[in-house]
Amino acid sequence: MGEWYFEYEIQVNRPGLLGDIASLLGMLRVNIVSINGVDAGRRGMLLKTDNDESIQRFISIVSTMENINVTRFREPKVRDRLAVRHGHYIERDADEKNTFRFVRDELGILVDFMAELFKKEGHKLIGIRGMPRVGKTESVVAASVCANKKWLFLSSTMIKQTVRHQLMGDEFSENNIFILDGAVTRRTTDERHQQLVREMMRVPAIKVVEHPDLFVQHSEYKIEDFDYIIELRHHPDEVITYEIIERNEMMSQNDHFGGFGGEFNF
Repeated sequence: MGEWYFEYEIQVNRPGLLGDIASLLGMLRVNIVSINGVDAGRRGMLLKTDNDESIQRFISIVSTMENINVTRFREPKVRDRLAVRHGHYIERDADEKNTFRFVRDELGILVDFMAELFKKEGHKLIGIRGMPRVGKTESVVAASVCANKKWLFLSSTMIKQTVRHQLMGDEFSENNIFILDGAVTRRTTDERHQQLVREMMRVPAIKVVEHPDLFVQHSEYKIEDFDYIIELRHHPDEVITYEIIERNEMMSQNDHFGGFGGEFNF
């Protein structure tokens, strides 16, 4: 059965408007999978039918209705599905179409968004920007669980600074989610780790890079290589800066007394 995303803007919110649209879909044997308000004055629907002619007749009829204005009618994209599920569209950069913005209060929709990306097969390089303790790593792990994927840290500061220089057994699986901290990977002098990162970048799997702007510094990779960039902030006006991140990295490198700045190499 084919799926479509149908969205309309309400011009006159008269009683029975939604019922009329639903009744029309029922008469044409088009199923409503889900429905929700997606922004002020707009509704979105996920539709399904095995008759393409019925869906074309439906869009032809509703396009003539004076009380609504059809704003979208297409095969559903990830953003469409999430808009119907959560009640609003995730914010996308006006100039950089592959950049999506979230605040900490939207961790639920962020996890859903990444989980949808993780479910797709093949190579995807995803960068995630954000200040310390905003929820970047936790969101990536939660999305991996939602997508039923195993996650592996190539480099991380989640508990202690971790740098991997080899993988074993099923860790090589293309079905895994590979996570690395761009700040840690950039600073390490372990050539075995750098070689592992280069090898994994060639594997047709999902790679998630925290602090992608630091990762591409002094490397062969560019920001343009990323398929998606996610920005996570505590509040919409927060400025993402790397001064605190780099200072924390320098402190962790100088910590030799078993604190949280310790390092695991394996």
